[in-house]
Amino acid sequence: MEYLRYGRDIGFSLRAATSDDAEFLVDMLVAAVNWDPAREVASRDQVLGDRRTAHYVEGWPQPGDLGVVAVDPGGQPIGAVWLRLFGTDDPGYGFVAADIPELSLGVVPAWRGKGVGHALLTEMARRAAGSGVTRICLSVERANRARRLYVEEGFTTVESGPAPTP
Repeated sequence: MEYLRYGRDIGFSLRAATSDDAEFLVDMLVAAVNWDPAREVASRDQVLGDRRTAHYVEGWPQPGDLGVVAVDPGGQPIGAVWLRLFGTDDPGYGFVAADIPELSLGVVPAWRGKGVGHALLTEMARRAAGSGVTRICLSVERANRARRLYVEEGFTTVESGPAPTP
């Protein structure tokens, strides 16, 4: 397994996501869904019980999936980013086209604001390009702090609409 060292002062590493990370990806999906502290928290069961969110992690990994996990110095996962392709019959929130994978990213609260999300996104872009992926899509609400990270990394708005209803 390949580990890359990031965060000279904060000490975390990145590695490829495997099937062993499936439960942690669910945790990160739940964290991503619950980004807004002003909203009622969606439970793990609610996230997995809703097809609109559950399909981001169901059956991880499926053919074409690509993921990266950030781990602390003790090897505990602290964040993850992953790509998944969706079809027109079951699109993701950020769906652009069936041949453009959608990105999901989550970082545990204690590690937010410490460069983990940036490192994950940068590494995912590198790995995706190495796998022949030329475009990536995602969905992020305008008020989400992570939006700034995506813009800094070169993502542009292709469509804007109302916030989804829970």
